[in-house]
Amino acid sequence: MSSHSTTRVTERRLVRLHHVTQQPSARVLAQELILQCLDARGRNVDLPATFGYDPTDPWAVAITFGTPSEEVRWVVGRDLLTSGLTDPAGEGDIRLWPSIDEDGRAVVCMDFHSPEGRLITHARTAELHSFLHRAWEAVPPGSENERVDLDLLAESLLTIP
Repeated sequence: MSSHSTTRVTERRLVRLHHVTQQPSARVLAQELILQCLDARGRNVDLPATFGYDPTDPWAVAITFGTPSEEVRWVVGRDLLTSGLTDPAGEGDIRLWPSIDEDGRAVVCMDFHSPEGRLITHARTAELHSFLHRAWEAVPPGSENERVDLDLLAESLLTIP
């Protein structure tokens, strides 16, 4: 959103006026979840991850974990995460399935595959569901096409740089 502000003194009070020149963009949703994984010795390790959802890309959820100097980012389909809440889902680079952790809590297991290695981790189902619920409120399932100009998307994909 672009804006500029002016300051006016009125009756000895400083008042800042904001002038908006265009509509605000869609708000990106982000939620930190603590994933659990096993280290090389088989001990549980907390792995903070940020789950992000941008309504302008309504089919995708970005999962970012690691340190700022060594950040790893995966883009996962929102529908895949939704399916993984209740059923095994995914093929290839990421697979999900519901399970129960050692404390008896419902979790979603996530198996990430890349040429550099593999990571199996899990997130609490309630926390993942909470994040997805916010994403569903931002863009209800089935209305994703209303958020994207498909003609513009096709043109950008077919344009050779």
